[in-house]
Amino acid sequence: MTTTAAQESAAQFLFAARRNRTTVPRIPAECRPGDVPAALAIQRRVAELVGQPVGGWKCSVPSAPRPVLAAPIFAPTIVHASPCAVAGGGATAKIEPEIAFVLAHDLPTRATPYSEEEVRAALREARFVLELIGARYTDPALVDFPELLADSVANQGLYVGPVVTDAGHRPLEAFPITIRSGDAVVATRDGKHPDGHPLRPLYWLANYLASEGTPLREGQIVTTGSYCGVVEVPVGVPLSITYGDLGTLAVTLTRAP
Repeated sequence: MTTTAAQESAAQFLFAARRNRTTVPRIPAECRPGDVPAALAIQRRVAELVGQPVGGWKCSVPSAPRPVLAAPIFAPTIVHASPCAVAGGGATAKIEPEIAFVLAHDLPTRATPYSEEEVRAALREARFVLELIGARYTDPALVDFPELLADSVANQGLYVGPVVTDAGHRPLEAFPITIRSGDAVVATRDGKHPDGHPLRPLYWLANYLASEGTPLREGQIVTTGSYCGVVEVPVGVPLSITYGDLGTLAVTLTRAP
């Protein structure tokens, strides 16, 4: 797919921020994406410049102001064992408690859309995960949606926790989230999935990616939205995140060298 000169400049700008582990106010006005197609072109070009395999995706159900909400998660940023290094500075890190799904086999491009039953049948397991949040922008609240989409919707990586036992037969729509460090409670939230159920965005993503010629592949993991938004948690101490009566994820976040 052809990238315009402005899109190339924007992609190089965001890639430099990733490579240098710095933040920037926003993409320069002369190459800033003005719509979703331009943002996606920049996102794809950044992925080419990063040059790492895609190990997963983040997504949400589209809405009128956000007709596409999807971004790749690069394989080296998907962590399966604690401690988990996070970029940035300071005493806290930003996370989103989520439930993600691992593909058991490919969902390749085809002429007809995949049904919900076919997508569910392609899943190996569900996992408790933490999305690691780290935009390349100094203040992401000041940028518009296309600019956020170009930057992979502030994704820094993913920490993958235990399997969600019997996920297909348990209520995943809402449950309390409690984050503890030792005996101290760091945060409590009335968790609720933003799209009603974590599988709903996955159904959309499977067909969207297949139609784009970049289908979901065996082993990829898809995370579909935070149950309680962004939470700031301390770095350098053991944390346990309890997902109602479904189970617990344990991790220690550390600063990346």
